[in-house]
Amino acid sequence: MTLHGPAFTALGSARPGGRGIPGEPPTHRALAWGWILVLATVAAQIPYPLVDGTGRSALSVVAVLLLAVTSAVHALATRGPLWTAGYLAVAVGGGLIVEILGVHTGIPFGRYAYGGSLGPRLLGVPVVVPLAWAMMTYPSYVLVRRHRRTPVRAAVLGGLVLAAWDLFLDPQMVTAGHWRWLGGGPALNAIPLTNLLGWLLVGTVMTAALLALPDPADRARRDERIPLALLAWSYLSSVLVNLAFFDKPGVALAGGVAMGAVLAVALRPWHADRSPDTPEPRGHP
Repeated sequence: MTLHGPAFTALGSARPGGRGIPGEPPTHRALAWGWILVLATVAAQIPYPLVDGTGRSALSVVAVLLLAVTSAVHALATRGPLWTAGYLAVAVGGGLIVEILGVHTGIPFGRYAYGGSLGPRLLGVPVVVPLAWAMMTYPSYVLVRRHRRTPVRAAVLGGLVLAAWDLFLDPQMVTAGHWRWLGGGPALNAIPLTNLLGWLLVGTVMTAALLALPDPADRARRDERIPLALLAWSYLSSVLVNLAFFDKPGVALAGGVAMGAVLAVALRPWHADRSPDTPEPRGHP
């Protein structure tokens, strides 16, 4: 399969013919690799419900790594190295800091402890966990940046996307033994509601930080279909796996309704967000 030709140019180019301008990040080959990584991610996640034990744990780590790398590759291709470095500092660095704080103090999520199934740890936190923050923070940012003319709403929407996604994530990871919750209090699907509030807080702050970074994609059309495809896959596959394989209709209902509603609101065009001087990225409905 060649990496050239009209179909590939239409897929990855931010300008006609695939040519960029000086100072803009290259998109042509990087976006092709991005789609390959998307397919690899889907391939790694499909057998997840069919295995258990160490096999399932290994697939969890592989899926996180693939999703995080896909997000970073797309960011680098469409937004350049400076923005990508800022994004990784916010999502990976910030994710590590908040997880260390959470493990040792219970703030802001509630009291919890990690098991030993997710690999090596740094200060009590598996090193793969900050990458999980990065893998979803970027697609969420890409989705809500259409509301960047109203940054408070955009930041809150980003936080809501991440918090709603965690309604799928936490029950699945607790059942797999990757971490456990300590103490009681109000809960949904056996997960403390303090965790939902913590995700909303941290997700909103992270999204606000990313929105504050100067984004080169504001100045040109960018192909945003890769992160949006990751977001759609994460949503649909989470609903399906909880209904068809894990026998957790409550998780499918809570996550499906909450995340579906947030995605619908985020996708809705608002008059205040439209600017005749700012082209919209490709991949937005």
